[in-house]
Amino acid sequence: MNNVHLYLLNEIDMGTAERKAREKKELKDLILAAAKKLFIAKGIEQTKIRNIADEINYSVGTVYVYFKDKNAILHDLHSLGFKQLGSEMRVLFAVEDPMERLKALGRVYINFALNNPDMYDLMFTLKAPLQFLDEVKNDQWNEGKATFGVLVQTVEDCIGRGHFKDHKLEPLSYAIWSTVHGLVSLQISERTKGACIMQPETIVTEAYEEFVKILMR
Repeated sequence: MNNVHLYLLNEIDMGTAERKAREKKELKDLILAAAKKLFIAKGIEQTKIRNIADEINYSVGTVYVYFKDKNAILHDLHSLGFKQLGSEMRVLFAVEDPMERLKALGRVYINFALNNPDMYDLMFTLKAPLQFLDEVKNDQWNEGKATFGVLVQTVEDCIGRGHFKDHKLEPLSYAIWSTVHGLVSLQISERTKGACIMQPETIVTEAYEEFVKILMR
């Protein structure tokens, strides 16, 4: 067999490998999309692996090839949510003034949460995604660390510009995150309506702007 034949065979093998990898990714993405749809429509507890398999017209065994259990599916969906949120937040590093960036980060976070309430609930409320990390003996919540890291870096930049005198970096960053998380969580769980707030549909954004005024002092 000459070198030309060997080259052609290698090209075919590489093309086949790339096609198989693409097909595996497409099927995995299909499973995740179906799972997300069913989790929203039926609820997570009511959705079984068989329901997901039926939704995509594949066998239950096929789903198990890609995910060991429902917690693994939930973890991957939760990771996708963090990738989306993180990418939207990291774009704001183009904003040179760190205080303006900090204010914009909160608005991006609120918009993401209110536009994706089911995903936000999965990312921050359900225990299943982190239970998956326990099952695979991984104690690092990398998605959360990366997203929190964007906030910490921005707060650190603010401190470097003379803001937040006498404040500690990480506790302050955590307090900011907790405040914004509380705002959106109360809205998503419809607690704002239950509290008889006059304008529950705008209370989150208005409350955030009040919080910003406190940060600016």
